[in-house]
Amino acid sequence: MSADRSSRPGIGEIEARLGGSPVVQAARATLGEGQGVWIVGGAIRDAALGLEVVDLDLAVEGEPRAIAAAIAGGSGGHAFELSAEFETWRAAGPGWQVDMTPLRGDGLATDLGMRDFTIGAVAMPLGGGDLVDPFRGLEDLRAAVLRAVSKTTFTDDPLRLLRAARLAARFGLDLEGGTVTLAREAAPRAGESAGERQFAELRLMITGPDPLRGIALLDELGVTPIVLPELDGLRGVGQNRNHHLDVHGHTLEVLERVLEIDSNLESFAGQRSADLRDFLDQPLANEITRGGALRFAALFHDLGKPETRVAEGDRVTFIGHDEVGARLAEQICARLRTSRRLSRHLSAITLHHLHLGFMTHEMPLSRRRIHEYLSVTDPVSVDVTVLTIADRLSARGIGPIAGQEMITSHLQLASQMIAAGLDRHRDGPPQAPLDGTDVIEDLGVAPGPLVSEVLDELQAAAYADEISGRDEALRHAREFLAGR
Repeated sequence: MSADRSSRPGIGEIEARLGGSPVVQAARATLGEGQGVWIVGGAIRDAALGLEVVDLDLAVEGEPRAIAAAIAGGSGGHAFELSAEFETWRAAGPGWQVDMTPLRGDGLATDLGMRDFTIGAVAMPLGGGDLVDPFRGLEDLRAAVLRAVSKTTFTDDPLRLLRAARLAARFGLDLEGGTVTLAREAAPRAGESAGERQFAELRLMITGPDPLRGIALLDELGVTPIVLPELDGLRGVGQNRNHHLDVHGHTLEVLERVLEIDSNLESFAGQRSADLRDFLDQPLANEITRGGALRFAALFHDLGKPETRVAEGDRVTFIGHDEVGARLAEQICARLRTSRRLSRHLSAITLHHLHLGFMTHEMPLSRRRIHEYLSVTDPVSVDVTVLTIADRLSARGIGPIAGQEMITSHLQLASQMIAAGLDRHRDGPPQAPLDGTDVIEDLGVAPGPLVSEVLDELQAAAYADEISGRDEALRHAREFLAGR
């Protein structure tokens, strides 16, 4: 959602939109007029932009814990402490959340003066009434300008460096010149905030409507080398003849291609586009869908190239960059304190992003080969296959891999693998007609790794429609054991 520079709603319209919001109504139903409770920040901004207000920030006189508990109890939600450092409590329920912090300083005026940007330093009494806008935040919003409230905005909380890029990208705002200067001066401190707070801003930016501009703004403010040094380290790393850009430029183009694919799934998944849409929209971890995680994977997939680059004359290789990149993805996730599930997911996509490209010369693939790919890349088979499409489309050099014939073959193979991967995700892996006990008792195989080898072979044979039923499975297993 980009900010429209045309006329904005008047104060009466803003009040009406806030009053019509279910989350505001829920807070008012519990707190009544809410004396000493102020709506601040994002809810007013969103109402002014004509957006739906689903999240509510309240600045309160008194104890936020008690107010959070009251709202949660009155609305069928639950309350919990969101940040001990900032004394923030959250009341949340299905599709809504309300965050509460105590008024800072000696009252509302001081509190607004301690906020980050003018567009968020606007308040209105919970029960309705006049807007308090001492820094002309609504005027800046109409002009599509993001301006720091004070000279200490970024030094007071370095996380605001990330937030500046995120908000400007999210709402199509221009950073005011003085704000840019302040941000650049404070940029070395960008990594001081807790990792999970940094990730929360990065998550909103990368999964937002314009992640490429968000990244460009991080670069402009000098924040990328501090928060994502691995990404910044891709600059100037030259590639082979299959690529027209250095690794950094290629990485950003892969992200751009991921966005294009996401907006036009039918062109790449054909009749399975609706299934792929449902798959990518599935929640994964850390409030990110699989589609959102794919954007992070685009940024991470080639992080191992600087460490593995070898140039011999005109020949440039990056052997092992998939393994190194997988390790770096895990390190970034550890630094940002993401969940282990998201870390494993991004690491696995990075590790497996080369496999499909090596298989195009084998087309048409046997069912066994398809099974092998799905088994090796499980559980990210569909995710990584989509990434390979973006990766291949972003290699537009003059080498053989960049040729149109190779690109066409890769897209055809990827479409086939997406369909097969979606089926496996829905139905699970093929079931062998025998289990481990059968292998041990009927075939006389001693417990150990060989049992797993036999079961893996039977699973592959079942997927390839080479066996059906117990008798054929036993016969096939005996032949497999005899041929070892």
